[in-house]
Amino acid sequence: MKEQRLMRIRELVSQFEIETQEELVRALEESGYAVTQATISRDIKELQLIKVVGASGRYKYAIPVVAATITLDALRRKLADVFVSKARTGNLVVIKVLPGNAHAIGAMIDSMNHAGLLGTIAGDDTILLVCAEAEDAVRLLDTLLTEQ
Repeated sequence: MKEQRLMRIRELVSQFEIETQEELVRALEESGYAVTQATISRDIKELQLIKVVGASGRYKYAIPVVAATITLDALRRKLADVFVSKARTGNLVVIKVLPGNAHAIGAMIDSMNHAGLLGTIAGDDTILLVCAEAEDAVRLLDTLLTEQ
């Protein structure tokens, strides 16, 4: 029964904008599954559901997409296509890209798990890279922008 319920949850969050656990409980009950909020909470954790912005602009549950492995060459090529400028001060790096590209580039940089990179914040056209040390920032820039 559990595997069938999990499959139905996947179907429901793929087909409808389910925003809360309560909505998911109701949808499952309408599908013939008697569940509690606690059960749904465990199912959500097991399925590793995430919250994303739906068509309505509100957050909804979604099935996470398995990210493809990003190579350094692929990242460099993508960055070369959209690169505008770079700046560094101490352990902070700011990379400017064409509008609408910062999030994708930031996610690619994050996936590289570069030693010394503590975190990445991306807006529409700006990426802030926070490194542990100034030397890490220099190495990161060298790694990312050798083709620039």
